[in-house]
Amino acid sequence: MQVSTGTGKAQEVPEAIRKAIEAAKKNLITVPMVGTTLPHEALGVFGGGKILLKPAVEGAGVAAGGAVRAVLELAGVADVTSKSLGSNTPINVVRATVDGLTQLKRAEEVAALRGKSVSDFA
Repeated sequence: MQVSTGTGKAQEVPEAIRKAIEAAKKNLITVPMVGTTLPHEALGVFGGGKILLKPAVEGAGVAAGGAVRAVLELAGVADVTSKSLGSNTPINVVRATVDGLTQLKRAEEVAALRGKSVSDFA
């Protein structure tokens, strides 16, 4: 699945929403997943906001609050645990969550970067 964030400013709310959607479309990221969870832990940072994202067993659900939960559910992640470690300002938390999601890599990608096969990591 893909997810992104965007902000927009205008005199009227509908125009600001349109601008935010256009900005978000330009920064879409694909979230790598293993089944219904994340491939590994990640720490996202933006401004004073820090979010720790940890994979969870299947059926655990999304253990996250507020803005983090919204981003993870939109990204299609069904099983994850998260912890907010810094500021709880919603915009910083959302951007930190997206930053954490951009750091995720599948085992196949890491193996290709290192010039090894996935079985070498087991």
